[in-house]
Amino acid sequence: MRILGISSDLWLSSAALVQDGRVIAASTEERFDRKKMSTAFPVRAIEFCLQKAGISMGDIDCVAMSWNPGIHLASASRRFLEPIRWRGEYLYSIPSFILNRFPSPEVRCIEEKLYLKDKAISIFFIDHHKAHAANAFLLSPFKEAAILSIDGRGENETCVSAKGSGNTIETIQSISMPHSLGLFYGTLTEYLGFKADSDEWKVMALASYGKRSNPCYKKMKGIIKHDKSGGFELDLSYFSYYLFDKQPRMFTPKLIGLLGPARMKDAGIEDRHIQIAAALQQLFEETVIDLLQGLHKRTRCGNVVLGGGCAMNSVLNGKIHSLSPFRNVFISSCPDDSGNSVGAALYAYNCILKRANRYPCVDNFWGPDFSDNEIKDVLDKYKLKYSFHKDIPVTVARLLSRGKLVGWFQGRMEFGQRALGNRSILADPRNSRSKELVNRAVKYRESFRPFAPAVLEEDAHAYFDIPRGAAVPFMEKVYKVREEKRKSIPAVVHVDGTGRLQTVSRKTNPLFYSVISEFKSITGIPVVLNTSFNLNGEPIVCSPTDAIRTFISCGLDCLAMGRYLIEKE
Repeated sequence: MRILGISSDLWLSSAALVQDGRVIAASTEERFDRKKMSTAFPVRAIEFCLQKAGISMGDIDCVAMSWNPGIHLASASRRFLEPIRWRGEYLYSIPSFILNRFPSPEVRCIEEKLYLKDKAISIFFIDHHKAHAANAFLLSPFKEAAILSIDGRGENETCVSAKGSGNTIETIQSISMPHSLGLFYGTLTEYLGFKADSDEWKVMALASYGKRSNPCYKKMKGIIKHDKSGGFELDLSYFSYYLFDKQPRMFTPKLIGLLGPARMKDAGIEDRHIQIAAALQQLFEETVIDLLQGLHKRTRCGNVVLGGGCAMNSVLNGKIHSLSPFRNVFISSCPDDSGNSVGAALYAYNCILKRANRYPCVDNFWGPDFSDNEIKDVLDKYKLKYSFHKDIPVTVARLLSRGKLVGWFQGRMEFGQRALGNRSILADPRNSRSKELVNRAVKYRESFRPFAPAVLEEDAHAYFDIPRGAAVPFMEKVYKVREEKRKSIPAVVHVDGTGRLQTVSRKTNPLFYSVISEFKSITGIPVVLNTSFNLNGEPIVCSPTDAIRTFISCGLDCLAMGRYLIEKE
């Protein structure tokens, strides 16, 4: 049973192939068309998934879309429907896009069926938050769990509470537009001079410099009201995001009256902006924890999984274990819209087709990979000088210990917003200037944003204040760095003493594990600085050509691809 999952809406498009309940291949379109946050129909991602499995569209049993236009049509604005000529046409747009890309006289599209030769391929339009819930629960190790999905909006829903059991997902409660916690965060992101639906994690990082319960928090607290049923409402007089067709910005003059003038893009950051960011983060955390408290009362589960774009808030994620009644927390590597291609395919397989097979997600290496021979061919094509190293992890660990900035390109590309050791830039965490060096040489991003520590799984508890035995494989949670260890890894310690860590397992990524292990043998430190292999404003590199172009365009010292090493003179 092969299911092609497709996420193609306003935010980030992707494709995934699920075979008998297991994710075989997946990628966002941006990695192929090289347009950051690409919303183009995922033609190249689909082609990759088919190629990786060695199949064609004729071998697909069904297609699962992560959006239900039947629900959305009633409230869709022109922003969502362009360039559709009339609203009814929206129902046919996805199959017609597939037809346009895979032309054949034998292919035609009628309603929710795609006919290829003698085979009818069903097309399931999955509700947006059901795809988020499936991504969260069906990738988790839990047989039963409470589910909380929060984002800006789906077709109409903005927040869904549910319970997962086996291969079923049952909705408990939902909150609909215009009350949206994700758009609340997005509105304040825009108010602070950043881009909504893109720069929320910049605001999350900025918030760490502010104070909790500051005067801005007291001003803003009345904007969100929690109700006894476990939901929330926003005071809509401060917002205009739900009037897409008429308003140039997401907030009203009343918000300016409350907080003062909005920050202009690229303007200096004042203390007032920092305190507003801190207040926003605090209100967000309190609201989600309140939702979790209500969800626990209704489900009585010890396990919880989170989905939706708001589950990318790693600062909140690290607090769920201590602030909520849930003892076990799972968040996939792709809880945002990029992961809805996976979620839609799994929902179709497990919940619609009622198949029982489930495979807990232990890694997210679902993208393209390249052999040493393929890498060598590309290096020769560009006439680059290189050396071959049979034990490349040892070589790279030594370079890191000498302060070199290394591009690390190995194995299958990660799926999700974060590089986890296959398409990474690595640096020495002991050097307090490493953060500045990476920013100045490669990332060119705001100085207040931290870089992540990748730590050997067995050493994580010694360096970070995490629940004993807990793993953080997807860099999805922020925890305190133990005070006695902060001076030894200053480059990856944020201003508030935290780190968005990644625990690295020998079993799931032996090559990256070997780099850190060898670095520990040399320095005594089982941690390296890990950030995504890309320039600011570009997607993470996918191919050897992408890696070479990025390497030559920035201040990296070395590039390790497969067992080949390129060094700048």
